[in-house]
Amino acid sequence: MSRFMELVEEQCPQGVGFKTLGEVGSFIRGNGLQKSDLTDVGAPAIHYGQIHTYYGTWTDHTKSFVDPAKAERLRRAKSGDLVIATTSEDDGAVAKATAWLGEVEAAVSGDAYIFRHRLDPKFVSYFFQTEQFQSQKMPSITGTKVRRISGEALAKIRIPVPPLEVQREIVRILDTFSELEAELEAELEARRVQYAYLRQLLLDQVEGESVALVDLGKWQGGVTPSTANPDYWSSDGIPWLASMDVSDTSTDEIRGRVTALALKETSLKVIPAPSVAVVMRSNILRRRLPIGLITVDTTVNQDVRALIPRNGVDADYVYQALCADSEQIRTSCVRTDGSMAAVESGSFFSWEIPLPSLEVQHRIADRLRMFDALVNDLTVGLPAEIRARRQQYEYYRDRLLTFKELPGE
Repeated sequence: MSRFMELVEEQCPQGVGFKTLGEVGSFIRGNGLQKSDLTDVGAPAIHYGQIHTYYGTWTDHTKSFVDPAKAERLRRAKSGDLVIATTSEDDGAVAKATAWLGEVEAAVSGDAYIFRHRLDPKFVSYFFQTEQFQSQKMPSITGTKVRRISGEALAKIRIPVPPLEVQREIVRILDTFSELEAELEAELEARRVQYAYLRQLLLDQVEGESVALVDLGKWQGGVTPSTANPDYWSSDGIPWLASMDVSDTSTDEIRGRVTALALKETSLKVIPAPSVAVVMRSNILRRRLPIGLITVDTTVNQDVRALIPRNGVDADYVYQALCADSEQIRTSCVRTDGSMAAVESGSFFSWEIPLPSLEVQHRIADRLRMFDALVNDLTVGLPAEIRARRQQYEYYRDRLLTFKELPGE
């Protein structure tokens, strides 16, 4: 940080100029690249969905490729350009960006913009992660189920433009933070592989009859109360679980809250804890099947089903068994041919898991819960260290990219 402070004092002691993104570059919309066009060899290609799932702050190689003849007809990112995903179901992920640093041009799909500019590419990509960028983009996001932002709106966002040497020093510092976090993430991933192996080993040794999911208890769905009625929503109301809240861990924090009036005037019903939630409709199902152990009484939206276990069934055990089978269930039961991926109810509810005695269920769940805490609990072990490192990174990222504006700008 001392070198950074010296550079700022030396090169911009009075502050830095602020420009709109449209003043420092131009936005070029991607085109014509479909998921069906992607191949394992050929010309580099970036599909907008991969920006959400695969790419980080920058990349010099692509996950996928496209036929070179087709690439010639598509708009392509040059080395140093940003590639920006302009749609998402989550506002926070709208305009997620990666800097393309490959040696050759990369074809870019629709629902993405290429930002061609004259700044340090990593500097701009880090800026897209900051609170000042997020706060500027939010008023311009449109859409209902699928949220999006236009190139025209992005062009109006203001960015600090310090001297190039200052930009590069910021990148050097933030790259160091990112590398340290990546090392911790790799170690944590190794432990998660161990955990998955242990879970499968324990469940493979279970003796007892197999029982269909439909026979484990009552599967309760829900609805989304009208957002146009403020009397249905309250910050301190009854928890309302949406698909984006279902994670592959114990789900205690639920963002949505509904009122007693919403319960009275809609088909919502409170689901007692503990229960098991499964996302039944979402494009995230194209990649994984979100399953959550719900430890608070809650309601759910129309895209989620929650299991209220019958007598003799332990919710934590069912959660662990479903997590172990999640990829098999996804590949066997999820339909991806529509605009929105969905679980096929008939095949899902007929899926069977081994169901030993309640005592054995408790014992397996208790053993797995202890190991689960080591790889998922944000308050202990590696997850806690990664969380602290990420908070430190976010603090310094926002601090490094916050400048006093030059007078008269």
